[in-house]
Amino acid sequence: MLNSLQKQKKIIIADAEPDSRVETIEYLQARGFHNLAVAADGNQIYEMLRAYQHDPELLGLVIIDEKLPHCQIKELCEFLSHEDEGIFLPFIVLVNEQSKNKTPALESECQRYELVRPYLSAELLMLVEFLLVLKDERFLRYKQKEELISQLAARKLLDAKLEYLVVHDDLTGLLNRRNLEQHLYLVLHEQVKFRQNGVLLFIDLDRFGLINDLEGFDAADRLLIEVVAVIKRAIQAKGLFARVGSDELCLYLENSTFDNARVVAEHICKRLDEFRFAIGNVCYHITASIGIASLKSSKTVKHPGELISRAHQACAIAKSKGRNRVWQYCEDDQAFKERQRDIHWLPLIRDALLNDRFFLVFQPVVGLFDGEISHYEVLIRMRDGDECVIDPGEFIPVAERMGLIHGIDAWVVDKAIDFLTSLPQEFSHIKLAINLSCMAFQDDSIAAFIRQKLDRSWVSGDRLTFEITETAAVGNFEQTLSTINQIRALGCHIALDDFGAGFCSFNYLKIFPAEYVKIDGQFIQNLVNDETDQMLVRSMQQIARKLGKKTIAEYVECPQTIKILREIGINYGQGSIFGKPLEQLSAQSAFRTHALTESQCFS
Repeated sequence: MLNSLQKQKKIIIADAEPDSRVETIEYLQARGFHNLAVAADGNQIYEMLRAYQHDPELLGLVIIDEKLPHCQIKELCEFLSHEDEGIFLPFIVLVNEQSKNKTPALESECQRYELVRPYLSAELLMLVEFLLVLKDERFLRYKQKEELISQLAARKLLDAKLEYLVVHDDLTGLLNRRNLEQHLYLVLHEQVKFRQNGVLLFIDLDRFGLINDLEGFDAADRLLIEVVAVIKRAIQAKGLFARVGSDELCLYLENSTFDNARVVAEHICKRLDEFRFAIGNVCYHITASIGIASLKSSKTVKHPGELISRAHQACAIAKSKGRNRVWQYCEDDQAFKERQRDIHWLPLIRDALLNDRFFLVFQPVVGLFDGEISHYEVLIRMRDGDECVIDPGEFIPVAERMGLIHGIDAWVVDKAIDFLTSLPQEFSHIKLAINLSCMAFQDDSIAAFIRQKLDRSWVSGDRLTFEITETAAVGNFEQTLSTINQIRALGCHIALDDFGAGFCSFNYLKIFPAEYVKIDGQFIQNLVNDETDQMLVRSMQQIARKLGKKTIAEYVECPQTIKILREIGINYGQGSIFGKPLEQLSAQSAFRTHALTESQCFS
């Protein structure tokens, strides 16, 4: 049973006999076929079919007389009904009575069916309905086949794209890190055989993150694409060029020396220095830091990651030296030794924080005129895996450079206040001075932490003095001043440590809210023999006294120094002559004896 859409398809009737043609038209119309057209010869059939060349699915079938003038029926059938063309136009060919003994059949190559005259109208109707259904099924099969082919083609395209993305960066089209390392594996293998040299350039854009933050990711992506284009023009297709990070690029130059690689690197820097990245009304100046590492070195490169790491270390040093420069990796370079030192200490510091390998020691600060202990300075120490004690000069600079100093600052504050909490009532007069790093004063978090700790412990803020170095105080004065004022609002005191070391403190001292000024030890250690140091210390004392601040001399080691400091008018002294730093566990028993022991220095 045909549906309405199938009955609406165009049926062309090309019967050369007028009576038969009229009879066929009337019969089909009576059965619901109204989209009928009559063709008198082959030319008219072609004209009618031309209108459907872009919509062949709207055609139904053709009823054609084998004697139709100007018509090559065989060729017409083969051309318009072949399955591969997607037209599938069925033909009912009306043949004469002499073909009566032939068995009607649908030809395999095309949809052509012969109907012998005279035929019954019902026979024609059955054949028309059958061929229309068959046409739709074959057209549906063709569409499914085309869709499958399209899906397979899309899958192949996707597979090819995925295969490309596996080894390339999708933004810049450069090799990615994985592909670069695969190439370097082959290079290292060949280098063992042929002793060929090669050099890797690690290129890192300076302050790329600033543009990323100010202008957004899209602008940063466009910047990276333009930078890659600039570098490509500069290197003129030399070497293997890869993107290994967000703004990090690598260029491997085969059979190259350090000198040749430096020329290429400096040329890249020059071209980038000339480049300007414009976005809106803003124009950015782009520079790059470049590190160079060679396959030929005192330590053999065994893995691609080693070569990349060496070039990356060189790039990091180039950045630390001021950016927009080139630096070569060398194991004997002092900058690399310091970086290796950082790498060595970093896991040890983390382990000490996690496994409580830090401990506190306490050194007295003594009044130079009465011999009484004013307070104790809290100093941090670290134990390694062998229980050896490590001084802070070894690990504090590393912690500051590697971002671990905030954890150490918080640990010291936490343990120092816990120590005061643990003291018996008879030691409630004990006060502590705590060193904080320069990083601690760059935001308000340390002040909030101190407030919370004091609130929980019921320790009076008056028992704590926080020391800040002169260079830290003037480095970011506004923020530092804000943090200090928050700490002083808790009742705590402030001491300006290492005073005089920067030779720029006097301008800030008059407005700096510190109760104590600690004179840097470099002026104290040779005070007995150096009149210049005596003059400088006297100047510092006079200025501090005028500003209402008390002075503390560090590194006091002999009675002669104490005598000179008393003559100058320094209030307090701290050093080995008054007592070496004591461990926390033994400090409580030493508190009462310290004052008596140090008082002997004034006899």
